[in-house]
Amino acid sequence: MRRAGEGGFSLLEVLIAVVIAGIALATVFQAAAETMRSTAIATHYQQAVLRARSHLDGIAANLMPGDQEGDDGGGFRWHTLVRATDSTGKQDAGGKPLMNVDTLVVTLYDLTVWIGWRDGHQERQVRLDSQRLLTSAPE
Repeated sequence: MRRAGEGGFSLLEVLIAVVIAGIALATVFQAAAETMRSTAIATHYQQAVLRARSHLDGIAANLMPGDQEGDDGGGFRWHTLVRATDSTGKQDAGGKPLMNVDTLVVTLYDLTVWIGWRDGHQERQVRLDSQRLLTSAPE
């Protein structure tokens, strides 16, 4: 029992305050950890988009129909696909235009780039698609 004029907290009140403070700190630490994880994931997506754009520019400069893949370093893997989808001239089985002596051939190519990486136990990837026109003059 407390006497009049005595101040202070009981042991039970102190324990309840410590438990509440512990729960609050655990929540703050969990939120901070989740924020750091989300930031790391966003950084990987940003790197993947930059790498995919670089590969897209590379295959757009040299339009060769085909499917290629490889290691991009830093835990990233790349995969590219180039397909001739339409042409104003005749094409061979590989999609390359067959030249006619007096005809200008315009071919539309679909370009797709995938950049993938592992995030713990999960596979993640970024995909960019584009189209390019290639004009082939008669020889």
